[in-house]
Amino acid sequence: MSTATASYATATDGVSLAYYQHGDPAAPTVVCVHGYPDNHTVWDGVVPLLTDRFHVVAYDVRGTGESGEPAGRDGYRIGQLADDLATIIAAVDPDRPIHLLAHDWGSIQSWGAVTDPRFAGRLASYTSISGPSLDMAGRWLRHGLRHPRDLARQLLDSYYIAAFQLPVLPELSVRTGVIDALVTRSARIGVPPDQRKPAVRRPQRDAINGIELYRANILSRPGGSRPGRAVCPVLVLAPLDDAHVTVPLATQAPEPFVDDLRTQTIPGNHWVVEQDPQLIADCFTEFVTSLDEG
Repeated sequence: MSTATASYATATDGVSLAYYQHGDPAAPTVVCVHGYPDNHTVWDGVVPLLTDRFHVVAYDVRGTGESGEPAGRDGYRIGQLADDLATIIAAVDPDRPIHLLAHDWGSIQSWGAVTDPRFAGRLASYTSISGPSLDMAGRWLRHGLRHPRDLARQLLDSYYIAAFQLPVLPELSVRTGVIDALVTRSARIGVPPDQRKPAVRRPQRDAINGIELYRANILSRPGGSRPGRAVCPVLVLAPLDDAHVTVPLATQAPEPFVDDLRTQTIPGNHWVVEQDPQLIADCFTEFVTSLDEG
């Protein structure tokens, strides 16, 4: 559990955003964005592995942890989430480009910033783990006849997305422990029984509020929306045993829209950020070092 003291910034719609700083503020900054159904503590294993070189900032996405929640569903749209990232950047390092490291829904929402011209010059790099751009994923799915087996596998892996559009049932699934059980199941894929960690119960508030990410963004994306171009170099880390995002989707979907794209398959499942923080820290550091070296 993180021991850093929270600081707070106010989002453009008035929601309070809690963020946590580690390391020397004079060092290059990396902002870490968590996914669903987590909060900033998912980065607790990664943070200490980066602080010898970076100023590391993790924040609670709106509706989770110590952050406030919006008045309605529109407050969870990707455009607002990109504004939240801009608010955090302005609070922690307003004068230099920052590195962005994100997982799951943190990665999905971060693509909204990475492909937004407003962030040109503000992002030095983006490392995405298990969270494709919705627009890029939509385009990849629409061209699925080129790779029908990959398409079928991804659609099967995404069964829960449709279920999250239903009223009442997703919230009930959180309260009765079904979501925790599903997370535990996917977190054990590829992990030998003697290496499995005890199941983690997520705070109900985080898991219930996070359902609005799916409801606010999945069905509202225009069917023919063309993704913007990335404003910085991108590294995509694709876990081989990810039960929710297939390697083809993660690595192929961004290809037409990123000028400097690196893709890397890594061992692990969807929850590799918690399970192998050293691997994540090493991949991220090697990527940034390669950019520094030109």
